[in-house]
Amino acid sequence: MAVSVIIPTLNEAARIAGTIAALRRHEPGEIIVVDGGSHDGTVELAQDADRVLRSPPGRAVQMNRGAREARGEHLVFLHVDCTLDDGALAAAEETLARRRGVAGCFTMHVEAAGLLYRCIDAAAGTRVRLTGIVYGDQGLFVRRDDFECAGGFPPVRFMEDVLLSRALTKRGRIVVLPQRIHVAPRRWQRVGLVRQTLRNWTLIALAASGVQPDRLARFYPEVR
Repeated sequence: MAVSVIIPTLNEAARIAGTIAALRRHEPGEIIVVDGGSHDGTVELAQDADRVLRSPPGRAVQMNRGAREARGEHLVFLHVDCTLDDGALAAAEETLARRRGVAGCFTMHVEAAGLLYRCIDAAAGTRVRLTGIVYGDQGLFVRRDDFECAGGFPPVRFMEDVLLSRALTKRGRIVVLPQRIHVAPRRWQRVGLVRQTLRNWTLIALAASGVQPDRLARFYPEVR
């Protein structure tokens, strides 16, 4: 059962080639880059992927496009600023093949030193175990049939990962693998660690209270 890794991009020229090269070591079935209209050379630098698709901007739209075009029975959605431990992709494939959960993610490790970052790492795993909600930078993996039955990513500008997680939890358990996903700290460092964390919690709380994610998107600017 081949794994298709889907990477949405928008103006990620500084990272995309390195991300693809690092992912090749895991020998995935295919790497699909779905670009949302970059103007910085991202598309040209992504040519070592198996396929580079073009899409309207928006992670949900881009990842759904990649999923439709993917050939694998197992899908892994990876942000461009994330890399995986050795053996992580194989562990995800085994988990899905043996149906140990409806979907899963990896153990998050922000690539920065400090106790607060380790707290963020721990909180991310705890959130998934308690609520089943996976953020995009945790490397969601899922069987294609379950992804399709859950409706794919909702066509929203923000929190598509949260909404899909909720749909998937109705179908089964979401697991956290011990293999790590290494996340660049650029958002926390640009915005501020405490400020970014409080922003995340506030936006999740507002969404849970019924505020539409598209209304919240402007409070979560893109950082590269």
